[in-house]
Amino acid sequence: MTDVISLGWRERVALPQLGIGLLRAKLDTGARSSALHVDGLEAFERGGVTWLRFGVSPGRRRAQTFLCEAPALDRRVVTDTGGRRTERWFIRSELLLAGHRFGIDISLTDRRHMLFPMLLGRTALEGRFAVDPARSYTQSRQRIAELR
Repeated sequence: MTDVISLGWRERVALPQLGIGLLRAKLDTGARSSALHVDGLEAFERGGVTWLRFGVSPGRRRAQTFLCEAPALDRRVVTDTGGRRTERWFIRSELLLAGHRFGIDISLTDRRHMLFPMLLGRTALEGRFAVDPARSYTQSRQRIAELR
């Protein structure tokens, strides 16, 4: 078994395939899937494949918005913390975290009332990282910048 890296309950990540260099994420072992806050989600066809176009505002003030496009992975029913079931679009994208670059499935949803634009669920963390709820932001911005 490989050594598991210990992270805090919140960390900085990057989504290079979407052009997002720095994003605050909450690490949530109680959530199965990962989620990203998006604005203006639109599905369209390109070359016989369904693609998604959306905006991502990574900062707290949401002053800067990245316009992103990604092929749709699929649509899945997700149950939120309140027990509500909704169907969401999913994409697959590379994530940079703690010196590692790996692909994860991400649901696209409205998280505007949440403190973090991204939530990393246990399927993204499993086998790679342990979460210590007493710690936060263990990874420097520099480390993420070095991987991009």
